Amino acid sequence: MELLEAFKWRYATKKYDPTKKVDQVLVDKIVEAAWIAPTSSGLQPFEVIVITNQELKNKILPLAYDQQILADCSHLLVFAAWDNYTAERIDRIYDYTTKGREQPADRYNAYTDRLKSMYLNRPSEVNFNHTARQAYIAFGFAMAEAASLKVDSTPMEGFVNEEVDKLLNLKEKGLKSVTLLPIGYRDETNDWLVNLKKVRHPKEHFVTEIA
Repeated sequence: MELLEAFKWRYATKKYDPTKKVDQVLVDKIVEAAWIAPTSSGLQPFEVIVITNQELKNKILPLAYDQQILADCSHLLVFAAWDNYTAERIDRIYDYTTKGREQPADRYNAYTDRLKSMYLNRPSEVNFNHTARQAYIAFGFAMAEAASLKVDSTPMEGFVNEEVDKLLNLKEKGLKSVTLLPIGYRDETNDWLVNLKKVRHPKEHFVTEIA
């Protein structure tokens, strides 16, 4: 499916068929799309937690205002960003980079020193806001890949982040939940949104062209 057509096909699914499960091969592709997404300075300051355990999904349900899609979806992806930048975290990814590119270990020292001088002197909340924005880039890539595979998804911010963090022990990992992405297959008979037309701002109000 052409990507733009895939975007027109997708919608924020409101009712999943709990009997239909997404094949692991497709899930792996969706997660890889998030993994390969670009991030600021290549730091990739977030992780993705993939949940299939029904008991755990049911526990998250009341933390997301009882939105039933969390219980009925095939897989639940949790995008969790670093709570802060640290020297160790910055060094770790550049260790991977130099080894992966077969470069000298000190190849990026000047650059990582500059990153540390910028990030390590900022409040943790400022840094978390930055890492969360990077997670959103990958979040978009995951939704795009899901659409291209004709796997339904629902972007979600409507949940109590602190309670989800506690349930998943994210604080111990230095992470904070940012967004949830249920994936699965739509229940076309019972989803009120499935056949409604997509509506957006008129393009002349949305696009400003400067020649």
